[in-house]
This record gives sequence, C-alpha cells and structure tokens, in this order.
Amino acid sequence: MTLLERTIPIAGESLAAWHLVGEGDAFAGVAGRPCVVMGHGFGATRDCGLQSFAERFAAAGLDVVAFDYHHFGASTGDPRGLIDLAGQRADYAAAIAFARGLDGVDAERIVIWGVSFAGGHVLQVGAEDPRLAAVISVTPAADGVATLVDLLRREGPRAGLRLTVAGLRDAVGALRGRPPVTAPIVAGPGELGALTAPGAKEAMEALAGPSWTNAVAARIFLQAGSYRPGRRAGGITCPLLVQVADADRTAPPGAAMVAAKRGRAEVRHYPCDHFDVYPGWAWHDAVVDHELLFLRRHLATAEQATATVPAT
Repeated sequence: MTLLERTIPIAGESLAAWHLVGEGDAFAGVAGRPCVVMGHGFGATRDCGLQSFAERFAAAGLDVVAFDYHHFGASTGDPRGLIDLAGQRADYAAAIAFARGLDGVDAERIVIWGVSFAGGHVLQVGAEDPRLAAVISVTPAADGVATLVDLLRREGPRAGLRLTVAGLRDAVGALRGRPPVTAPIVAGPGELGALTAPGAKEAMEALAGPSWTNAVAARIFLQAGSYRPGRRAGGITCPLLVQVADADRTAPPGAAMVAAKRGRAEVRHYPCDHFDVYPGWAWHDAVVDHELLFLRRHLATAEQATATVPAT
C-alpha cells in the first residue's frame, strides 16, 4: 500500500497530510478514483487511529487524504493546541481542493469523512460545498448545547464553571500577548477537561499517536457550547451517512439523530460508546464495513452501477 507524506498550502501556512493511493479498479472510472478527505476530532491528530480507517478505504480502491489541522500534529500554526472552528473548516476546504488536484483522482467524486468533533465539521462543510459526492459523519458532536447540557447533567454546574474560568483566563491572556492557558483534552470524571465521560481518558490514551498531546488552548470552551453544525445538515445535497453510537457519553446521540433527520441521512446505529468505533475496539470493523457499503452504492460510475453490490 502506498502512503505518501504530503504538504497542503493554506494562507501562508501548511497542513501535514497522508495521501494513500487506492488499490485496484473497484472504484475507478474514466476520470479516476474517488478520494476520501479525513479529519479527526477535538484536539486529535491523524496518528490517533485514522490510519486504520484510511488503509481500509485504500485497500478497497479509494484514494485517501488524512490531514492534521493547523496548530496540531505536524501542521504549522502558532500557538500550538489552538482549536479554531472556522479555521478547521477552512482546513477541510483546503484538503478538498488539494484532493481534487491529485493525479488519478476524480475531482467530482470527493467524499468528506469526520469523526466526533470533525463529525460536526463535515455537516457544515458538506452544506457549503455542493460539488461533494458524499459525506460520512461518525459519532458526531453535532450540537454544542446538547453536549454542554449532557456535561452539566452528569457532573453538575461546577464542571461548566471550571471550563468557563479556564477559557476566560486564556482569552484574556491572548489579548495581552501571553502564551495560551491550556486544559486537558481528556480527563477523569469530575476533573478539568474537555472530555470527562467515564472511560474517555483511558480510551484516548490507548488510541493516541506520538504527535498527540493532551492539551488545548482553553479559549475554545467559550465557543464550543454555541457550536451547532448539525443545524446546517439540511443544506447537504449529496448522500449523507451518519453513524451513531447509541450509548455515546461524549457526543450526545440524540443530537446526532436530529442532524441526520435534517440531512435526510442514511443512519447506522451501534450499541456502543464513543470510542468503540476506533481500531482495537469492538465495533470498528462494522463501522468501516458500513462506510464502504455506502460508498459502493453512491460512488459507482455509470458502468459500475449496473453491477450488483453484495449485501452485508
């Protein structure tokens, strides 16, 4: 399998990315192969489990571009650990444009894929780019209000207060030119952190790659509660797959279902928690199987459309 290190230019900076070249001709058409553009979740880097998804796609015949956001992993951007909501969606747009220019890729069959926080991003990016061929949203954080309510219900108002205080300290420090005030991405229940559901810290640490650090600039906590990308899902005109972990304690599954209904999505349900869709966990293979079945149905060329797609 061919995995190439790539650099994607954007506004004087650069995104680090992998380009996996699809194997075989299962998805190939006259204009080339489709390409799946992949981004990760809240503060995560591409070496935190994305390679397994990407390799399955490439083995099936799809090209893949998996990138790190600005301020994370091997991408440029200072300060480190800064989650810029509009900036991360712009990173998706830059990666899509890059994928459309790759040799051997069909520019009209670009798919965007996102998990967790990026599962929310792709709902908005998908609504803004009518050329996309398909959107896959995995265990999406579709509604910041629902996530905040879930946190307050589970841990009480002090949890929200701690995040707000940390966010204000960071925002005020940024105005004064100081380095970021950081907070953990994952922490134990009752501790200061973005993801504090039971088991989240242990699962993320097991998944983490060498470029990941457990820290984000805390100012994101002042914005995350009002980030509601699921409301944009109704603007998606291409096929949409939403994959919901019904026992998700990190990204509320009810909010994912509301977004899926808005987007007229195909929905797949899994009786598991948020991190159980990643490699090494029980539901990973089923999640990827369903993604490939979805893509075989919707990315077929005119010639391939006459062939029978085997059922799972």
